[in-house]
Amino acid sequence: MEAFKTEKRKQKIISVVHARQKSLRIVLENIHDPHNVSAIFRTCDAVGVTKVSLLYTVEKFPKIGKKSSASAFKWVEKEKFKDVEACYNNLRTEGFLILASSICSDAVSLFDLDLTQKTAIVLGNEHRGVSEEAVKLADKKFLIPMCGMVQSLNVSVASAVVLYEAFRQRFKKNMYKKTEYSSEEMEELLQSWYMR
Repeated sequence: MEAFKTEKRKQKIISVVHARQKSLRIVLENIHDPHNVSAIFRTCDAVGVTKVSLLYTVEKFPKIGKKSSASAFKWVEKEKFKDVEACYNNLRTEGFLILASSICSDAVSLFDLDLTQKTAIVLGNEHRGVSEEAVKLADKKFLIPMCGMVQSLNVSVASAVVLYEAFRQRFKKNMYKKTEYSSEEMEELLQSWYMR
C-alpha cells in the first residue's frame, strides 16, 4: 500500500505519528453539538492527542462528517462509553490521572496543573458542564482562569485552551521529539495510517 503514497506524504505520516501523545487523552461528556465535537477533534489532531473518549450518558453519540472535522476525525482514535464509572475504570487501568473541568471552590487553576504526566481531561456538555458524577469520581477538578463578567467559554474554545496549555508544557519538555510508542506499536500504527 505504500507504493500508492508519495514519499513526501509518507514522511509527513511518520513525523506526525512519531509526535503523537498517547499519554494525553480527552474525554467528551455529552457534548451534543457535532460542530463543537468536530472542532475539538481538529484541536486534538493539532496537538497530537491519540485518542478521544466519547462518554455519552444522556445525549446521543454525535455524527461527525469529514468536512466539518477537516478530516481530523480519521486521524484521532475514538472509544465510546455510556457509563462514567466504566469510562473512568478504563482510564485508570491505563494509568491516567483524571482531571475534570468544573467551576467549584476546590478547583485548581489550569495553569497550576502538570499536564506532562499521563492525563485524561474531562470536558462537559455545552449547557450543563461536566456531570456531578464525573466531577465527583475524577482525581482532581480544574478551571480555566477568567476575569470577565461571564464565567464561560464555548466548549470547543475551552478544549483548545486546555490542550494548548498541555502542548506548551509538553513542547517545553521536548516530549514531541521522543515517541511514546514501541517500535512494534509504531509500525502497526504507520501501516494503519498509510491505508487512510
